[in-house]
Order: sequence, then C-alpha cells, then structure tokens
Amino acid sequence: MWCRICGVSEQRTGELLAEQAAAARLWSAYRDIGRHGLNATQKLLVGDIFERVRVHRQYQTKVIPGLLQTHAYMTGIMTAVRRERDDVEVDDVAEAVTERLSRQRFLLERDRQFRFVIEEPVLWFRPFSTAVQRAQLTHLLEMMNLPAVTVGIIPMIHTRDGRRPRETFEITDTAQVNIELLTGLLVLTYRAEVDAYIRAWEELDAIAVHHAQAHALIRRVITALDELPPEGDAHEEE
Repeated sequence: MWCRICGVSEQRTGELLAEQAAAARLWSAYRDIGRHGLNATQKLLVGDIFERVRVHRQYQTKVIPGLLQTHAYMTGIMTAVRRERDDVEVDDVAEAVTERLSRQRFLLERDRQFRFVIEEPVLWFRPFSTAVQRAQLTHLLEMMNLPAVTVGIIPMIHTRDGRRPRETFEITDTAQVNIELLTGLLVLTYRAEVDAYIRAWEELDAIAVHHAQAHALIRRVITALDELPPEGDAHEEE
C-alpha cells in the first residue's frame, strides 16, 4: 500500500517486498517458534548444518561452546534457558540435551574442522557448582586433544592490539553466521557480512593462545577451583 501511495513502480515494489521477506528470514524470534519446546526449536533452527559443515568456527564470550560441553553443564544451561523463556510450554530439557550431545559425534570425524576461540573469563565463570565447572574444564582439556578440534583462548592480561571483544557468534563454512541473542537467533548469509565475521574471527584467533599455553590457562583455573572451600553441589557431574 505504501508503495502505491508513493508511486513506486511495480518492479521496485517487487524488489522491496523480496528484500522485506529476506530480512524476515534473517531473524527468528523465540516467542514465535519456541513454545513447543527447546528440542523442537533447536531442530528447526539448526537443521542439517552439522551434517554438512566442513569448517565450523565459533567465538564465545559467555559459556563453554555447546559442542564441548559435558552433560551436566549443558543440562544446567538448557534448564536456565527454559526458565528464561517463560512461554515454553513443554519441559523437554532432557531431550534437548540428548539432541545437542549427539552433535558431538562430528568432532570425531577427521575430515572436518571445529575451531573455537574463547575469552578467558569464560573459564572462570561459574554458572553452576564448582564440581560441574571442574568437570567441564577437565572435559575441555580432553576434547582439545581431538584431531578435528582447535581451541584458542584469549588471555585477560594480554595486549589485544585494538581487537576488542565481539558478540558471541558461530560461522558455518563460508556460508552462514549465527548470532544467538536473548530473544531470538540472527542468521546472516550475505557474503559480505559472512566475510566480515570470518575476518573478525581470524583477528581474535590471532591474539589467542593455543596448545600448551591454552592447556596451562585451563589447568590454572582448575587449580583455583580445587583451592576453594567445599560447597553444596546442586548439579553434581554424573
């Protein structure tokens, strides 16, 4: 209607409508798709990405990346997500965790690459009990030994050379960027935008430490956890 009022040509009207439809596909609001449960939502959003991906890159500022999480840590995350989304009608946390854990089988395939960059504070954050966090960090060390997995950690005390922290994001090959926000998922597929995130990931990876240095950072956090006084653990590692 607005195009008709403004005297826009039929061709330009079609172009604008196509752009509007494309923009709508970029954003998926959880309130629109999530009421039937977390498992149904993640299946809808993820689809067959992990079956197709050859190079998966992720930059994480909040939690341990999902592909590297333990059962207990992931259960805590998914339980918290369901609590935050008060419109979710189904309690399917267990099914959602099982589905997410099943994706970790792709980490064993040598013809794929899974490359992670994690800000060091993520190692120190304790969203759950000390026992869960310690088990998660120990598991992270084990996963870093897989041939298909590379983990870089950006130390808190290193000079960043102007490379400031970014929002958490993940990149599927050179085709798609996913940015998970509080209320929905933003998906970018335009080549220029994907290339911008690939460059950002590479810049962040360049200031991260890897291999022995990354292992040392993780072990330092585990040692600090071991020195804490005992606590009542609500989420013991199974």
